[in-house]
Amino acid sequence: MRASEATRIYFDRAADQLDLSPSMRRMLTTAKREVQVQISIERDSGEVATFIGYRVQHNDARGPLKGGLRYHPQVDLDEVRSLAALMTWKTAVVDIPYGGAKGGVSIDPSACSLRELERVTRKFVDAIHDLFGPDVDIPAPDMGTTADMMAWIMNQYGKYHGFSPACVTGKPVEYHGIPGRDEATGRGVGALTLKLLSRVGRRIPGTRVAIQGFGNVGTHTAKYLADAECRIVAVGDASGSFHRAEGLDVLELLRHARAHGGRLAGFTGGDAISPTELLAADCDVLIPAALGGVITKANASSIRAPLVVEGANAPVEPEADDILAERGVIVLPDILANAGGVTASWFEWVQNRQHYQWGIDRVRGELDRILGHAFEQVWQLSTARNVPLRTAAYMVGVGRVARATVLGGIT
Repeated sequence: MRASEATRIYFDRAADQLDLSPSMRRMLTTAKREVQVQISIERDSGEVATFIGYRVQHNDARGPLKGGLRYHPQVDLDEVRSLAALMTWKTAVVDIPYGGAKGGVSIDPSACSLRELERVTRKFVDAIHDLFGPDVDIPAPDMGTTADMMAWIMNQYGKYHGFSPACVTGKPVEYHGIPGRDEATGRGVGALTLKLLSRVGRRIPGTRVAIQGFGNVGTHTAKYLADAECRIVAVGDASGSFHRAEGLDVLELLRHARAHGGRLAGFTGGDAISPTELLAADCDVLIPAALGGVITKANASSIRAPLVVEGANAPVEPEADDILAERGVIVLPDILANAGGVTASWFEWVQNRQHYQWGIDRVRGELDRILGHAFEQVWQLSTARNVPLRTAAYMVGVGRVARATVLGGIT
């Protein structure tokens, strides 16, 4: 199933509950703009390489477009289209004044030098600089991109439009960024996991957690939950997966990853397991925090965790979602669970517009407040309408976008 088809299925389930008209459904599912550009650079070897870049601007009914920029060899227009729609619903669920967008370049960043990645990033800005900006569309980091790359975007954008730090978020703190942005997505996943555990009546200390993915989201989620006295029993990334029933040493995992280029391969503090065994681990909470589409119709019945928290975007396919629901597994959906990143990006954007620096305590406090409020709204709606948390989250997000569309008028 294509990524955009899966997103549409979840949208339709909420739209049915909201009784949206066919014309409104078509308007809300049609992207405002889709752009594909050629990015040609000279590699360090002197060879000319050409990559394809995308930017999909989905909906701006509630404010400027917002969405990350992904560097990955599997990036294509359909994936970006799906992720842009998810951003529209995500920003609406947490009620921040943005629409949804997403961008990406079909490139393997691990096969490129830092200088080559800088050339690609600046060339991408050259191609689309007139389509984004602080009042139009604000990019941010995503899979395969970093704070340094956001600094390159700001710098290159400034060559056309002058000093404008709010044109992009996720920048280094020393270059008009905000403290706490790098941890925000993982912190949000951790905080909402604890809220979910409390709501279902589970005791937090000793809760067994398995985390698939140990990049930015997975590492910060693991730290947050370990600090809350949860037991991280399984962790994995593309290089290797590891299990320890008594709990893995998260600090040792972090030290190992830092010493080995961010990879877990070779870790000796746990038993090596396969990616399939990680997803099927005997645990209380499973957190897929890497690529999308990892829980499918084929493996959904093997999931043993009663709670799944989506740290990644679209990690559970619709048919798998149905199987999990039939088995009584509670899924906290991506458009709420991993909304901490875009929420902190909003803080950075506000800070840049005000030319005022926020402190880490304010960032964390506001983040926890906004995510906590959104969680309670979704939980209450799920209970009142007897629908899964995913459908309730989409109902909140889609409903707000539809209402803004009506209020703004169609001219």
